[in-house]
Amino acid sequence: MRSGCAAALSLLATCLWPPGAAPALALDLSREDVSGFIAEMQQRHGLERAWLQQLLGDAVDQPRIIELISRPAERVRPWHEYRAHFLTEQRIAEGVQFWHTHGARLAAIERDTGVDAATIVAIIGIETFYGRITGGFRVLDALTTLAFDYPPRGPYFRGELEQFLLLVREERVEALTVKGSYAGAMGAPQFMPSSYRAYAADGDADGRRDLWGSWDDVIASVANYLAVHGWRAGEPATAPAELWYADVEGLVAGGLQTDQTVQSLHDKGLLFESELAADAPAVFIGVAGSSGPELRAGFHNFAVITRYNRSVLYALAVDDLGRSIAARLPPLASP
Repeated sequence: MRSGCAAALSLLATCLWPPGAAPALALDLSREDVSGFIAEMQQRHGLERAWLQQLLGDAVDQPRIIELISRPAERVRPWHEYRAHFLTEQRIAEGVQFWHTHGARLAAIERDTGVDAATIVAIIGIETFYGRITGGFRVLDALTTLAFDYPPRGPYFRGELEQFLLLVREERVEALTVKGSYAGAMGAPQFMPSSYRAYAADGDADGRRDLWGSWDDVIASVANYLAVHGWRAGEPATAPAELWYADVEGLVAGGLQTDQTVQSLHDKGLLFESELAADAPAVFIGVAGSSGPELRAGFHNFAVITRYNRSVLYALAVDDLGRSIAARLPPLASP
């Protein structure tokens, strides 16, 4: 018969970890791959071994993260369901409020970078509902778990863990408390550590790039990401389209690459309005609308949005949400 203490501990373990679920455990620093990583970070970046051991020794392996990243992909939503999920009345209304609150900064960033303010607001709205949903996993736990216990993408996540450690040193990020997605994406714009280091911007000029506490930094960072990836000021991302005639041959909906031109799509039977040059890059987009196929022409800025998230539906949702929010804003006063 077990003692009362042992029985209590067993009951606690059952409550914390249901049958078949592995408990979270501290990262084992004696593992060859972990100790090798520490040595590499020390040699490559001059990070102190004692600091690395102390920090990584506080990391906790999270089986739940492996479960989330390993589960079979959910049914791919058709466009009309995907759109309905993101283009809700609440998300549009809060986007309008966000624009009102940060209008001066958005206008300045649009003027300085050329990146459309509507697209910036839409990305923040879709990524984290304007900063409300930024993830509940410690970034340190997420990255160490995936770096050392998820072989299919271990090298990638070891690279992101490396970038996170450098970010902690450079930006004074609170490594033991900062939270993000189960994959380690952080802050209101959901930047991975490598993107944070490469594209985050100090919008409020306080000497830090803070994607949790500074909306000026968040806005500037999203704009900088798009600008660096080639955003073209004043150009649309998409245009509604229809076929010149039914069952047109040779016109196949594309993917993420603008491998056609405005003229070639017109020549193949796609009807849309655009002020872009005939040789401007374009792509034919066909998705499942609520009442049948929905057709669009996508342009260079559409492809730029897909660099943020490699999904046609994501880029369409960003474009539609941005347009919907902008349409609710009061007209600019005449000069």
